[in-house]
Amino acid sequence: MITEPTATDASRPSEQTKAKSSGAVNQSEDESGNENRQKNVRRRRRAHDTSENVTRKSARAASSGVGRAGGGGRGNTRRHVEAVTLFEVVTMGRSAMQVVIDDWIEAYATDRDSSLLDLISFFIQCSGCKGVVTAEMCQSREDGDLMSKMVEELDEAASLRYKKFLAFPWILTVTWPMDTDGVVEYPLVQSGPYGRWFHSEFCDFVSVLVAQYQQHGVILDGYLMNTLISLLTELSNSYIRAFRHTCTLAAVKLLSSLAAVALSLSVGTENSQKLYKVQKTKMTRQKGTAQLERIQKKITELQEKRTEIESMMDVIFKGVFLKRYRDALPEIRSLCVEELGLWMKLDSSAFLNDPYLKYMGWTMYDKIPDVRLKCVLGLQCLYGNPLLLAKLDLFTSRFKDRMISMTLDKDNEVAVQSMKLLLLISKTSDDVLSADDYQQLLRFVYSSQRPLAAAAGELLYSRLLNSDTQDDLNEEEEAHELPTSARLKALLRFHQESELHTHVVYLVDSLWDCGGALLKDWATLTSILLQDPSSHGPGLTLAEQAVLVEILVASVRQASEGPVVVGRSGAKKVMSAREKKVQIDDSTKFTQHLLPVLPKLLSKFSSYPDVVASLMKIPQFFLPECPEAENTQAVSSLVAEMGNVLDVHSDPAVLEAAARTYLSLCGDEATWSSTARDARDALVQTWVERLTVLLGDSLKVEENCFAADGEKTRDILAALKKLRAFHNCHDLSGWSLFELLSPLLSVESSLGGAPPEVLLEVLQCLSYFMLWSLNTSGETLTSREKAVAQRLQLRLFCERSHHCLSHCDHIVRHQAFLGVCDVLTAHSFQLHVWDPTSFGPLAYTPSPRLQRALSSFVCLHVFVGPDCDSQSRVSENSGVEKLEDLHRRRNLLAAFCKLVVHGVLEMSVAAEVFMYYVKYYNDFGDIIKETMYRARRTDKIESTRTLVLCLQQLFVRLKREQESGGGRAQPGVQTFTSIKELARRFALTFGDLVKFRECVVVIHRSGVEFVFQEFSQTPETPTPLYLSYLTILSEFSSKLLKPDKKTVFCYLQKLTAEHVTDLREERWQPLIYYRASLLAAAEGEDAASFVSSGRKPQPPNRSPFSKQKLDGSKLPCPFSPADSKGSKGHRSKFSPSRQERTTTDVDPFSVPLDPPAGKLNTEGSVLSTNHEVDDETVEIEL
Repeated sequence: MITEPTATDASRPSEQTKAKSSGAVNQSEDESGNENRQKNVRRRRRAHDTSENVTRKSARAASSGVGRAGGGGRGNTRRHVEAVTLFEVVTMGRSAMQVVIDDWIEAYATDRDSSLLDLISFFIQCSGCKGVVTAEMCQSREDGDLMSKMVEELDEAASLRYKKFLAFPWILTVTWPMDTDGVVEYPLVQSGPYGRWFHSEFCDFVSVLVAQYQQHGVILDGYLMNTLISLLTELSNSYIRAFRHTCTLAAVKLLSSLAAVALSLSVGTENSQKLYKVQKTKMTRQKGTAQLERIQKKITELQEKRTEIESMMDVIFKGVFLKRYRDALPEIRSLCVEELGLWMKLDSSAFLNDPYLKYMGWTMYDKIPDVRLKCVLGLQCLYGNPLLLAKLDLFTSRFKDRMISMTLDKDNEVAVQSMKLLLLISKTSDDVLSADDYQQLLRFVYSSQRPLAAAAGELLYSRLLNSDTQDDLNEEEEAHELPTSARLKALLRFHQESELHTHVVYLVDSLWDCGGALLKDWATLTSILLQDPSSHGPGLTLAEQAVLVEILVASVRQASEGPVVVGRSGAKKVMSAREKKVQIDDSTKFTQHLLPVLPKLLSKFSSYPDVVASLMKIPQFFLPECPEAENTQAVSSLVAEMGNVLDVHSDPAVLEAAARTYLSLCGDEATWSSTARDARDALVQTWVERLTVLLGDSLKVEENCFAADGEKTRDILAALKKLRAFHNCHDLSGWSLFELLSPLLSVESSLGGAPPEVLLEVLQCLSYFMLWSLNTSGETLTSREKAVAQRLQLRLFCERSHHCLSHCDHIVRHQAFLGVCDVLTAHSFQLHVWDPTSFGPLAYTPSPRLQRALSSFVCLHVFVGPDCDSQSRVSENSGVEKLEDLHRRRNLLAAFCKLVVHGVLEMSVAAEVFMYYVKYYNDFGDIIKETMYRARRTDKIESTRTLVLCLQQLFVRLKREQESGGGRAQPGVQTFTSIKELARRFALTFGDLVKFRECVVVIHRSGVEFVFQEFSQTPETPTPLYLSYLTILSEFSSKLLKPDKKTVFCYLQKLTAEHVTDLREERWQPLIYYRASLLAAAEGEDAASFVSSGRKPQPPNRSPFSKQKLDGSKLPCPFSPADSKGSKGHRSKFSPSRQERTTTDVDPFSVPLDPPAGKLNTEGSVLSTNHEVDDETVEIEL
C-alpha cells in the first residue's frame, strides 16, 4: 500500500535540496511480533487514509451502478480483492489479477505517481526484499549530480543497507536490513512447488498487465511504459542476484507481451490494408473518399503504434537482453535465450534475422546444459515452421557443425533434442545435411541411451526406409511385399555398411517406435527368407539372410519383452495397460504365424549353425495361451526339426539355444509341454546310450587308461557337450550320469588319460549333476540310505576334482576348482534351508588336504603379476586376452570367497586373500572388500582375528626375508610400507566406532601380545623381535574410543613393566610411536575422563601424559553418554580419599629398575584403572 507523502518519507536532508516531490512505500511485513501484524491490519482497515484506496473508492463509485446491475458477479470479485496489494494478488489467480489491474489502471488515471509507486514496490517485493521504497522526482537526465546519487551505502548503526537507482523521472531508494542481504532464497528460486508456482503466476501477471494496458489505452501514454522499462532495466543491472533475476524475468516477459501486441497491430494493419483495397475498388466510380480516408487514417495510427511498440522492445532488448544473456547466473541466461526463441516465433518480421539469430548460435556453446537445451528447443520451434525456413539459411550454414556436434553432448537430454532438431532440418531441407553428416548421425542408432537411439532411428527411418512411392501392381500382395522388401534390403545394407555393431537387437530397438509396422510384418520377413532366389530375381545373399534372421528374432523378442536391452538405459520401466494389451496381441500374432513356419526355416538353414542358433531362440517367446498352441501337429513338427538339427550340430550356441528353448516348451503352464518333454527325453536317452557304447569301447578301467581314436573322441566329445548343455537347464538325474562319467576322472593323465576337452565336459556335467541333486534334496531324499549315497557322491566328486587340480592343462584345473567351490557352496546353502521334519543332505566337511589345496590354488592362479611364469599369463599386446584372463581370475576368487562367507572353510583361511587387498585393489578390491563385510556380519570377532592373522603373517614373512640376507624377493612377501598401508585400509573398514569397539580392542590386544607375550629380555635380545609391528598396529589407534585407549595403554604398561625400556634409544622408537598414538587425545580430555581412567588431573602446564596405576584387577572401560558431558556426578568421585589410593602410581614412561611383583598380574588378566563402575558403562576385557 502507498502511504501519504510525508516529510519522514523523503530522502536524507542532503538529497532533498533538488527534490520536487517525494513519497514513501513501506513494503516490510515483519513477522517477528504481533505489534507489526496489528499495524498491518489497522493499515488495511484504514482504506480511506491511503491514496491507493481513495482512488479505488472513487473509481468504484463511478461504476457502482454497473456493479449493482451485474448482480454481484464482478462486484463480488472486486469487493473480495479491493483491499490487497499487487504482490498479494499474485497468489489469487488470473481472474483476480484482471480485476485488480483494472482498478490499478483506474487509479493510475487519477493519480499516476502514487499508482506507479505501487507498481514499483510490487517488483521490489517480488524480488524478496522486505524493505522500504522511497522515491523522489528528478528534474532532468542531464543533472550533474545525478550519477553521484546512484550509490549504495551502509548504515551500520541502524543495520540498514541503502540502494539508490534511477527509474526516470524517479530516483528510488530501497532500504532493507543487512542480515537479509546474504539470503539466497527469494521467491523465484525457492525449492519445492512454491518456486515453480510463483514463477508461473509472476509471468502471468506481467502478461495480464500488458494486455490490460492495451485494452485501456495507457500503454502508449509516454509515461507509464517508459518508467516501467527504466525501472526494470536498472534493477536487472543490479549486482544483487534477487533484483537482477526477478527484474530480468519481468523485462523479457514484458517484451514477449509487447511482441504479442505488435503482432496484433500488424494483423490489424494487414486487415485494414485489405479493406482499403476492397473499398478503393468499389468507389472508383464514386467521388466520395471519406471512408477511404478513415481507413487510411486507421492504417497510419496502427503503423505508428507499431513503431512505438517496436521502439519499446528495442529499448528492452538493448538494455536488458544484451547484458543479461551472458550473465554469470545460469538461470538468467536460460530464460533470456528461451524468450528470444519465443520472440522470433511471435514476431518473425522484427526478430527473425541474422543480428538476433547470432545470439542463439553463440548460446549453443554455453557450458551449462540447461541453457543449451533451451536454445535447442527454441530452434526446434523455428525449424518446425516451414514459413520461417527461408530466414534461417545463413544461420544453418554457420552453425550446422555445432548442431551436429551437440548430439555428442554430455547431457543426455541436450543430445536427444539436438538429434530431433537435425531430424526437423532433414525433413524440411534435403540439401542441408551431407552424406557424411548422415553417416555420422545414423551411427547413434547403436547408442547406449535409448532416447538418443530412438531419435536417430527416426532419422534413419525417414531417410532410408520411409518410401511412399511404389509401382502400380495388379496383385495386392505383391504391391505390399515389394516396398517392404525394398525397405528391408535398405536396412540390411545400412547394417552391413556401418560395420559399427554386430548386435542387430540394438538396431531393432532404435527403430521400434517409428518403424514398428515394418518390423512386425513377420509374414513378409518369413516369406522373403523362404522364397526361392530363382523365382524372384537374385534374392538375398547368405550374409543378408543371416542378418534378416537376427532382425526377425530381435523383433519377436522386442514384441514379447518390450524395450529392455542389455547395456542400454533410458527405457520405460513400467508399462501402461494399453502397452500390455498391445504386447499380448503382438505375441499372439507372431506365435500363430511362426509356429507352423519355423520348422520350414529350420529345415532350410539346417546346415548353417549361426542361423539355426538364432532361429531356435524364437520358441522361447511363444505365448502358451495362444489358440495355435493346441495344434499338436505343428508342435510335433517343430520339436522333430529341432531334434534333426541337434543330431547334426554340436556348436555351443546351438546347444544352449536348444536347451533353453526346450526348457521354455516344457513348462507346466504350456499346453504343448507333454509333447516337448517326450521329445527331450528321447533325445537325452539317445545321447546317453551312444555315450555308453563309446565309453565302453574306449575306457579301460582295469588298465587305468583311456584308449580312443580321433573319431571316437570327437563322438564322445559331441555327446558330452549335448548332455552338458541340457544338464545345465534340465534335471537329468534319472539317467545316472554320475556313475557313467566319474570313472573318466580317475584315470591318470600320465598313463593315457582322457583329453583335456573331454575332462572339461565331464567336470561340468558332474558339477551340474551334484547341483541338481542338492537342489532337489527335499523331493528325492526320502530315506537315510539315499542321503548317505548322496554324501558319498559328494565326497567322491570332491576327491576326483581335487585330483584334477594338479592337471597339466590350466582349463581343466580352473573347471575343477570352480566345480568344487560351486558344489560345496550349494551344499552349505541346502544345510541352512533344510527342513528338519524331512530328510535332507547330510553334513560334509572338506578334508584338510582339499582346503589347503583350494587356498594354494587361489594364491598361485589368481594373485599373479604380469611377470609371473604361469599358464594363465597372456600376451602384453592383447588387451582382449588380458580382460578375459582377468575375468577368469575374478571368477576363481569369487568362488573361493563364497566358501569362506558360507562357512565351508574356516574364516582364518581368508587371511591369504586379505593380504592382497591393497596390492591387487584395482583388479579384486571389490570382491575382497565384500568378503570382509560378509564375514564380519557372520562373526565380527572371528573376522577381526582373521585380519590380525593376515597382518602378522605378512610381517613374519618380511622379517624372515630380512634375516635370510636379502636377494630376490620371495612371492607373497610385501614391504613394510605396503603392510602399513594394508593396516590403514583395514582400519578404514571399521566405520562405526561403537559397533566395532570390541573388534578394535581385540586387534590391539592381539598385536601387543604378538610383540611382548613370549619376549624374554637378554643382553643379546634387548628388544622384542617384532617390536616394529607396533608401528603397523598404531594405524588402528584412531579407531579406539578414549576409554579404550587408556585400557590398551595400561595393558601395554603391564607387559612392558618387566623389561628395561630406555625410550631414549632409537630401537624403542616403535614403542614410543605406539604409545603416542594411544595417548594422542589425552591433552584434550576433561575431568570425567581422567577419573574414569584412574589418572590424576594434570595442571595446565603439565605434560599430557598422566600417571597410571598398575595392579592386577580387571579394567572396566566406561563408555556411556555421561563420559562426554563431564557432569558434576563424575567430578564428585574425585575425592581426597581416592587421591590417597593412587599414591603408588608410576610414570608410564619411567624405567622401573625393580618392578614390584605384587603389582603385576602375569596370568594375562586385565589391568584396572578404576574400581568403581557406573551402571551405564560397558566393560571391555583384554
